[in-house]
Amino acid sequence: MATRKSPRKTSSNRTRSRSSSSGSRSRRYGKAASKTVESAMRRRKRGTLRSGPKGHGGKVKSRKQAIAIALSEARKKGAKVPRRRGARA
Repeated sequence: MATRKSPRKTSSNRTRSRSSSSGSRSRRYGKAASKTVESAMRRRKRGTLRSGPKGHGGKVKSRKQAIAIALSEARKKGAKVPRRRGARA
């Protein structure tokens, strides 16, 4: 009976998908923006997040809408957030 050897996997075959932290690309969103989104998601779950100026609109139920409101709030506070994209048709 002949025994078969399985092909050996070496580290040279693997490619690295993640770049090192000292790469040239910087973070797209700052930590403050992340905290604002976290807060907005909690408010949405509790039912206290509202749309419209000064919270006079209806309750926010959509996850996407909650994130949009949070990023808008973060921009007003001066957090590092990319500028808004144009309206989608």
